[in-house]
Amino acid sequence: MSGTLRPAGRKAWHNKIWQNLGSVKTGVVLLILVVILSAAGTVILQRPATDPDEMQRAYSHQMLRVLDAVGLTDVFHAWWFVLLLLLVSFSIVAASIQRFPNSWRFYARPYKSPDENFRKALATHAEIVIDNEEAGLGAAESVFRKARFRPEHIVRENSFSLFGERSRISEMAVYIVHASLLLIFLGGIVDALYGWSGFLMLPTGQESGHVEMRNGKDRLLPFSIRCDGAGQENYADGTPKRWWSKLTVVDRDREVLQKEIVVNDPLVYQGVRFYQASYGDTGKMESLKLTASPTNGKGASEEITLDPTHEVPLDADTTVRVAEFIPDYVVGDGRVYARSNQPANPAVHLIVKAGKSGKEVNVWLPPIPGFEENAASPYSFNDPTLEMAHFTGLQVSHEPGQWAVWTGVILMGFGLAVVFYLVHVRLWAVPLRNARGQLVLWVGGTANKNKEAFEQRFRQFVQDIKSEITKSESKAQAPSGARVPADSLAGN
Repeated sequence: MSGTLRPAGRKAWHNKIWQNLGSVKTGVVLLILVVILSAAGTVILQRPATDPDEMQRAYSHQMLRVLDAVGLTDVFHAWWFVLLLLLVSFSIVAASIQRFPNSWRFYARPYKSPDENFRKALATHAEIVIDNEEAGLGAAESVFRKARFRPEHIVRENSFSLFGERSRISEMAVYIVHASLLLIFLGGIVDALYGWSGFLMLPTGQESGHVEMRNGKDRLLPFSIRCDGAGQENYADGTPKRWWSKLTVVDRDREVLQKEIVVNDPLVYQGVRFYQASYGDTGKMESLKLTASPTNGKGASEEITLDPTHEVPLDADTTVRVAEFIPDYVVGDGRVYARSNQPANPAVHLIVKAGKSGKEVNVWLPPIPGFEENAASPYSFNDPTLEMAHFTGLQVSHEPGQWAVWTGVILMGFGLAVVFYLVHVRLWAVPLRNARGQLVLWVGGTANKNKEAFEQRFRQFVQDIKSEITKSESKAQAPSGARVPADSLAGN
């Protein structure tokens, strides 16, 4: 006896879990949790998109350790978030499987011929007195067509009737929304398991294929990215308006793609996205324009442009090059050193080679006592214009599930449009004898939502049928060639 009861008990236990998983309450609770945690992922600063220094400024050391430990600084890749997405997906699948058979039967085989029990149970109906069945059904069919209900003649052994409907697809709208949610969650799960994100800092004019990951390791891309230019546009008050970067993809020593990116308009190549994340000075000099004038006054002044790597001739026996650039210089302990990487107080150390002997003279701009030999230089340098080297900060990500996410978003838009704007309306018209023995056209209808609005529309629909019957009777009674009085066409 006990041996026969155990399988039944296990089956009941499994069924209970299956029913609870597919219940509306379970699905709603799980969806609310997904929304709350997704919101937390947008409010709490996330790695690696946020600079580590900014994370340290935003949270205390203890709080940051807690957030990292529970995965709230990388919500969308946390194991518990993936598990939650899986649970929600299973709940949606269970709810769909449990309810779909009845919905599909209702959709695929609509009830078209109302019997007596159905007519008595239908709340919205009316009876219109008619002289003959053919005229009544003809009038109803005409109104059906005008209202775009595509009337069907339903013939049974002992009866015939008229059936029409609109927007039957709305009965399946919930499953369209379910499918869209499953696609969105599938994309999120794929991104969490197989996607990655990191950061790449590129000085202008340089290229690299090494992405710094959040764990401190490097990821080597199968191609490299080059920054051809970067800049910042400001508002009138000086606050940043937009950052931009001109990027070039170099694949196997070939330039295969170029694009100027801004925030929220990334460059995408081989499924890897490069987002504009930051912009700033590297603390290095890109170029320096100067006016060089001979100190003996025998030559003309000329404008020259220096960069950190090239030597520039001033005359047949004299050259000048940049030996050192200090963006924010301070003198102390017998040396010149940088206080910061910001060009707050810049200094340039030039080496001037003079004469056939190639004697080197140290020139500092501005002159720094104890270090400069500007007076011994055959040339003086004035009107310096400094151009700093900039870098662009790129957030790099690979999100293989985005195709599913965007497909789901588009499908959800379609599903929600069907849910909110389409109403499945069914109408029936049946000629019969009522309880008093009168020949009447029984008209009934139902809608799957917006009941009050449908009832108002149904009353107008019945009135249109009455008007159509009256018109038909008036035309039938009028002599051939005679005019029908206008007041005889008024509806009942």
